[in-house]
Amino acid sequence: MGKWGKRGRMYAGNSYIYLQKYIPKEDDEIVERVLETSRVTRVTKGGKRFSFRAFCVVGNMKGAVGYGMGKALEPSEAIRKAVNSAKKKMIVIPIVNGTIPHEVEGKFGTSRVILRPAAPGTGITAGGTVKAIMTVAGIKNILTKSIGGNNPLTLTKAVFDAFSKLRTLSLQAKLRGKKLTELLWEENKAEGTIDNQ
Repeated sequence: MGKWGKRGRMYAGNSYIYLQKYIPKEDDEIVERVLETSRVTRVTKGGKRFSFRAFCVVGNMKGAVGYGMGKALEPSEAIRKAVNSAKKKMIVIPIVNGTIPHEVEGKFGTSRVILRPAAPGTGITAGGTVKAIMTVAGIKNILTKSIGGNNPLTLTKAVFDAFSKLRTLSLQAKLRGKKLTELLWEENKAEGTIDNQ
C-alpha cells in the first residue's frame, strides 16, 4: 500500500507514481483508435438483452493519452461513449526525443509489457494494441515486448502501469532534493567520465 504525499501524489514503495491529468483544449486534434468492439449479453427474467461494448484509446500525439470503455445498444453509440470516457481520463507521459526516457515494465493481471527506448528512425515495434497506444501518444521510436495475456483491456492497463513508472531526469532530481546539475555530475562520476580526485 502506498502513502499519499503532497498534492495527492502517491509514493508506493520505491516507485513514484505521478501522472498529471490532461484536459483537452478546443484546438487540440484528438486522435481516436478503437481497440475492440464486442457484443455482450445480459440475461434477464424476460429473456436475453443484447448490447455492444467498445474499448478505445485517444491522444493528442504530443504526450497526452487516455483509454475508455462504453456500452450501448448500437456500436456507434458505444464508441462515442468510450471516446468521451477516454477524454476524461487523459494523462501526460514524458517523451524525450520521440521516445521514452528509460526502460520500464508494466503489469496488469496476466499481461506484462516491457517498453524500451529506441534510437531515431527505429519506429514503433509493437503489436496491434500497444502500437495504437504509442501512436496516439505521439511516441515515434520505441521497442516493446508483451508477455502473457493478449486481451486488449489488460494489455492497455499494463501499458498505462508502465507509463506510471516513467520519470524524467529533472523529476528524479526533484524527488531526491537535488539540482539537475548535481544529478548529472553523479551519473558521470559513476560512469567514470569524471576524475574521482
